[in-house]
Amino acid sequence: MRTYSRHAEKRIQTALRDTRVVALNGPRQSGKTTLARRFARGSRIYLTLDDRATLAAAKSDPVAFIRGIDRAVIDEVQRAPEILLAIKRSVDEDKRPGRFLVTGSANLLTLATVRESLAGRVESIPLYPLAQSELNRTNSAKFIDKAFAGRVPTAKSALKDEDLIHLVSSGGYPEALTRKTERRRQDWYRAYLDAIIERDVPDVAAIAKPGQVPALFQVAAQYASRLTNLSEIGRSVALDHKTTESYLRILEQLFLLRRIQPWSRNELSRVVKTPKLHFLDAGLLTAMRGYSLKRLQTDRNLFGPLLETFVFSELLKIASWSNEHVAVFHYRDRDQYEVDFVLENAAGEIIGIEVKATASVTRGDFRGLERLASVAGSVFLQGIILYDGEQSLSFADKLHATPVAALWTS
Repeated sequence: MRTYSRHAEKRIQTALRDTRVVALNGPRQSGKTTLARRFARGSRIYLTLDDRATLAAAKSDPVAFIRGIDRAVIDEVQRAPEILLAIKRSVDEDKRPGRFLVTGSANLLTLATVRESLAGRVESIPLYPLAQSELNRTNSAKFIDKAFAGRVPTAKSALKDEDLIHLVSSGGYPEALTRKTERRRQDWYRAYLDAIIERDVPDVAAIAKPGQVPALFQVAAQYASRLTNLSEIGRSVALDHKTTESYLRILEQLFLLRRIQPWSRNELSRVVKTPKLHFLDAGLLTAMRGYSLKRLQTDRNLFGPLLETFVFSELLKIASWSNEHVAVFHYRDRDQYEVDFVLENAAGEIIGIEVKATASVTRGDFRGLERLASVAGSVFLQGIILYDGEQSLSFADKLHATPVAALWTS
């Protein structure tokens, strides 16, 4: 399989120089093992808890398992979270940086064991499926840094309509991208989901109705890029509100989907408080919805949510290596003004981003961004529409449109 240079590698190298435990977090098959193995050299040994014998040893006597290890890469640590207390004891006795690099296919920082045992001792670094800049082997993906610096991110090139649809619907998982046909990629995504539910869900939580998780995920796919309605989602699979919330949280822990919160200022009372539901990979969403390339090319309304999912995923990836510490929100108020994504940095400054699955943009497309600008005031730096076109255009002060390819070529 083709290997790719990952932007996260430099962050790991830096963290290992001054942090006792570094956690590489991301979904299964995103490339964590391949990347982590690059750090298993010298005295840093490699252990994987996907190996049955290793897992049994870790579970039966965590202290003995960790005792005597100088430095190690431990893969899929969420399978035996009890070893984290043993790691805590080890790094408290020997405080040298770079002792342990652990990987997890569940968000380790959401597990109580990790929060309690490794607080102040661990740095978490996300690794998502491949970003377009990684696939294209370019280091020019500085979209977020440029936007917060007040520059307009522009695309060095643009994609033809059918090429963009193919790129979005393929997703970013390395294994899926080796599949030569659309049908084979979608088969991979469905098998991937089955494996996650069978193998990883039990590691995260004991649930009463595991058989309903696939059905819940299928229903969630229909709500992607929409406000989260727990009652409607749960009703479709005969789950109550509380159980639906619990199961969605598990799917979030496994990096399959995420709910992003609304952006607001404290004095605002007309902002809709409901989070928005997003998948973390557009290829997985395409497979769950069963869309073919031909159907997407003939019905652009179907492509809109997929493109929004794709942009969300790319923004998360870019934020993970950006110089800015960025949180991602959405905006919607009771007057029906909305903005797909609001990026907020540590200084409280914001960038508004709208996604349009169209080849042209009009001034009317900026109505949500203009409302956001008026509400945010001086902290609003600029509003950007990412669209399926070829030119970068300025419509007004701080309002611009640029091709989607600006995310990885700017």
